[in-house]
Amino acid sequence: MARWWRPELGLALVVLVLGVLVVVGTLDVSAAASQLGLGPRFFPMLVGGAMVLIGLFYVADVLRGGRGDPEESEDIDADAPADWRSVGLVSGIFLAFSALLNVLGWIIAASLLFFGLAVVLGAEHKPRAAVIAVVMGIATYLLFVKGLGVSLPGGPLTGVI
Repeated sequence: MARWWRPELGLALVVLVLGVLVVVGTLDVSAAASQLGLGPRFFPMLVGGAMVLIGLFYVADVLRGGRGDPEESEDIDADAPADWRSVGLVSGIFLAFSALLNVLGWIIAASLLFFGLAVVLGAEHKPRAAVIAVVMGIATYLLFVKGLGVSLPGGPLTGVI
């Protein structure tokens, strides 16, 4: 690659492209606006537009010589090797969640997701992590389904909550 290519430019371009994809994807959304005049396109367009703007400024900054600050935190060892076992386990948990979501429903699948992630990332008190995972699964389900009107799969618990 040329000398002008740096990782910061790659990240800037990713932010810019994702912003453009959000804006273009939002153009296909068709639904009536609410009484306040804010339809379902408003927030995705706001986020996508902000990402495009930030991406453009970030690309310009990197091309003008801007660089990311090196890590100076005292609690991180920058020379430590990557923990690929944890990366693989977290990836596997997310894949299992996506495979089991429609079968088990949101509450059970999300509870397993939260519990699995807590254990992989070092939860020392597993029974407490399990209780918190179930509470988070139920709370997110109620927030999205009852609070926001979003449809999530109920699985075997359909009609219970």
